[in-house]
Amino acid sequence: MRSYAYLTAVLAALAARVKGEDPERGDVPGWVMITVMTAALVLAILIPFRTAIVDAVTNALTSVTSGG
Repeated sequence: MRSYAYLTAVLAALAARVKGEDPERGDVPGWVMITVMTAALVLAILIPFRTAIVDAVTNALTSVTSGG
C-alpha cells in the first residue's frame, strides 16, 4: 500500500511537470539556437587555426609534464 501511495505521488508530480505551467522551464528553441551557434563559432575558429591550437596545447602539456 505504501508503494502505491509513492507511485501515485510520483505520477502526480510528473503530470504537473508535463503540463508546462512551470515558469522556470525555459525557452527550448533559444537554447537550441545558442548551442548551434556555439558549435558554429567553435568550428569557425578551429578550422583556420587548427595547427596553431594543437601546437599551443601540445607545448603547454609538454611544459607541465616535463617540469618546466
